[in-house]
Amino acid sequence: MAGTRPNLVKVAPVVAALHARGITTTFVDAAQHYDDVLSAEIRRDLGLRDPDLVLHTGSGTHAEQLSRVALAFEPVLDELRPDWTLVFGDVNTTLGCALVAAKGPTRLAHVEAGLRSGDRDMPEEINRLAVDAVSDVLFAPSEEAVAQLAHEGVDPARVHLVGNTMIDSLQRSLPAARGRRVAAGLGITGPYVVATLHRPSNVDVPAILDGLLGALGELAHRLPVVLPAHPRLQERLAGRAPDGVQVVGALGYLDFLGLLDGAALAVTDSGGVQEETTVLGVPCITVRTTTERAVTATEGSNQVVGTEPTAVLAAAHDSLARPRPGTAAPVGWDGQAAERIADVLAG
Repeated sequence: MAGTRPNLVKVAPVVAALHARGITTTFVDAAQHYDDVLSAEIRRDLGLRDPDLVLHTGSGTHAEQLSRVALAFEPVLDELRPDWTLVFGDVNTTLGCALVAAKGPTRLAHVEAGLRSGDRDMPEEINRLAVDAVSDVLFAPSEEAVAQLAHEGVDPARVHLVGNTMIDSLQRSLPAARGRRVAAGLGITGPYVVATLHRPSNVDVPAILDGLLGALGELAHRLPVVLPAHPRLQERLAGRAPDGVQVVGALGYLDFLGLLDGAALAVTDSGGVQEETTVLGVPCITVRTTTERAVTATEGSNQVVGTEPTAVLAAAHDSLARPRPGTAAPVGWDGQAAERIADVLAG
């Protein structure tokens, strides 16, 4: 079950590993992100087949999305009656499908279990807590996630440290991504910065967005800044992008991975980018006050600095003044996470 474009990156290697073991899968896409062209491009980049079923959840409030996905998924589950339902990540689709599966004719497994930011004002934090509470099996991406679940009193028999399926996709796709030469196609010949902004707490609050754009504009005096932006963010950027910040449309998986791999620095509010930069050895500045992926800061190249422009700029300049960090590989981030998940399910 996938709900958003980042979920596709996590789903693809698991589908492949299950298929290699002769296990029948039904790939359901709730289409919480509903840019069909971009989603199709990402699936093609990943070698992931088109979904067998699309629920067309679409946008709306949290309650609207949860109710729509639950109403759409319940008859699917009643008809298929699978041995297992796998949900990925922490979006509204994840929670909606998990609640239906937990009461339905199936066992429920959560891929990416145990991540916690400690910030209950973050909608995804509530989703994570609820999905982990109702899942039969919890596939944890890191030792910290396993420890968090133990702290919450989860039965260890339900928990499996499998690693990070997003890194499975990264390792398989990196050679092709490097061949895309995206930066050169944008006219960039030297070092550059990649920025991504998508969280409502950043892009829907004008004062915070203006501050972050101002920091990126200042940073652009030192290096070119590339800001891939989905249509929703582009609307908010109309006439506000500073000089030196090159706003481009949303990129497919291989193009973005290639762009990120060649960057001197990433500035982001994305959990996935925090993970990818850790493995790529790219310095990362996270413009949030918390992260559910603490391993990227304790073992990787990530710094969580908040949204104050002065703090963002200070961290960025400090990172650029240092040698590029080496790559990091937390336990299980070895490209084999999906194989471990398939082994558990097959057993």
